[in-house]
Amino acid sequence: MPRRSGLGILVTFVALAACGGNGTTGSGGSGATGSGASGPSGPSGNTGTTTGSGTAGTSNTTSGNTGSSGTGMGNACSVFLPSSPWNTDISGVAVDPSDQAYLSSMSTGTHLHPDFGSNFGIPYQYVNNSVTKSAVAFDPQASGESDVGPYPIPANPLIEQGSDAHMLMIHTDECVLYELFAVAQQGSNWTAYSGAIWDLKTNSTRPTCWTSADAAGLPIFAGLARFEEAKTGAINHALRFTMNNVQQAFVAPAGHYAGGNTGSTVPPFGLRLRLKASVDISAATPQAKIVLTALKQYGMFLADIGSNWYIGGAPDPGWDDTDLDFIKGLTGSDFEVLPHGPLTTAAGCP
Repeated sequence: MPRRSGLGILVTFVALAACGGNGTTGSGGSGATGSGASGPSGPSGNTGTTTGSGTAGTSNTTSGNTGSSGTGMGNACSVFLPSSPWNTDISGVAVDPSDQAYLSSMSTGTHLHPDFGSNFGIPYQYVNNSVTKSAVAFDPQASGESDVGPYPIPANPLIEQGSDAHMLMIHTDECVLYELFAVAQQGSNWTAYSGAIWDLKTNSTRPTCWTSADAAGLPIFAGLARFEEAKTGAINHALRFTMNNVQQAFVAPAGHYAGGNTGSTVPPFGLRLRLKASVDISAATPQAKIVLTALKQYGMFLADIGSNWYIGGAPDPGWDDTDLDFIKGLTGSDFEVLPHGPLTTAAGCP
């Protein structure tokens, strides 16, 4: 069973040798490419902070670095049901003091970092029935936990730059989310380390202990800060974030673990944090305030191994990078851990 590590190239090779994992990280924003060119020959930890200008994909089907092109998702599809953990307002949930022990190993003095902006982040694209679906060959270590597909890959897809090479596609005619990790094109064929398909009309989840395109077995798109939402004045869902030190365990809604740390106070995948109500954001710049308000109302889920306190989002020229810099003034000490369900460790995923 694949267990993805995201601690860099050296740790990746160790993980591959030990348990068939592969690297992923959120350690710096990366641009998008619309060329559909071949990605990395094999997944490894992405420790760079490369930015790229990116180009939009096929007209009327893509979104990302250039914002929504065509109609986008509009009112056709929701991103899961209102009852989904991603869409649940947790601003009034009482914390359990015992859960706060996780913060002791979370480098709470570290400043937050928006891992998205005008030209970096994880891009996504809208597709429809006009896009012919393609077969994708998955890595043998993850093929048993990947959805076969096929996947609606447009002619010039947006792919996250760097070794993570995520490709996210929202099919607006089906209301289905398609996500690939470490995707590459080899001639006319597509390969990826892993892939997951999500029915956005339901609260679909992965089978327990299955990976997705993310280490926690979660959907990536659902947790991205997206400008198309921010420009309306609010982001009405939880966000995703990364930490360098994550327990080899998970709590719902996550369903997969990575790495090898078994420390009981190390945060597990799926842990939900909330920006404290006492944190004053009245002076925040406009876009930063929208993100921070979402973190107070919906919180954020620990979704992957990467740089500490990096918050995931999608690239869009509408983001004002200087505005978002306000977020960097906050630290991990401004957050609290929310109650969670049972912890699943390696013993629960034979």
